[in-house]
Amino acid sequence: MIGAAAARLEILPGPDALARRVAEWLLAHALATPGIFAVALSGGSTPRLLYEHLAGPRYRDEFPWPRTHWFWGDERFVPPDDAQSNYRMVREALLSRAPIPEANIHPIPTVGMSAEDAASAYERQLQSFYGSPRLDPARPLFDVVLLGLGPDGHTASLFPGTAALAERERWAVAVADAKGETRITLTYPALESCRNAAFLVAGKEKRAILERFRRGDDNLPAARLRLLGALWLFSDAQAAGTWP
Repeated sequence: MIGAAAARLEILPGPDALARRVAEWLLAHALATPGIFAVALSGGSTPRLLYEHLAGPRYRDEFPWPRTHWFWGDERFVPPDDAQSNYRMVREALLSRAPIPEANIHPIPTVGMSAEDAASAYERQLQSFYGSPRLDPARPLFDVVLLGLGPDGHTASLFPGTAALAERERWAVAVADAKGETRITLTYPALESCRNAAFLVAGKEKRAILERFRRGDDNLPAARLRLLGALWLFSDAQAAGTWP
């Protein structure tokens, strides 16, 4: 099992260079993977740059869109057209601009049911895609999981002090963030079931929390991930502390 302290670190000059590097990295993994390629997406401003690059001319004609399936690591429990929706952000930046089959897009449901029912529905969708209600360590759910690092050390919507941190059976659960707003998040078992996971971290304001993450501080939810596959950390120079 791979933890935070063993992450492969790459430092890029800034957020745009970081996004371009991760686009190349993701393309390389997609092309090297035969058959279906499954990705769990992250929200936030740094991943948005990545998604915009993937939809641009450099990748649009090269990426294996027909065999790539897109999932979400977490989602705010808001309608899909809400400004706070991770799905809306990804659709604007990537899904509406690249030749992705609709059947390959798997958003977290947020309309017409309770948050708890939505989490259960997404879990069933993941299990149907995977072909089993049980995760097999020899057969990861995802090929790539993209992750962010929050200022409190959360990743996806796994927040400090929440019951979701202790969940080892469910694949997706409903949670409340620090503001009391409801979200749906994948749990550790689902996020950890991957061949490669990558944290994208940018900005001077992330420097202190990134230092703690790199030390493997288990008080941070992000640092508690124990991956089946490889863990990558892509940081810009300001977050890494190599630039003022």
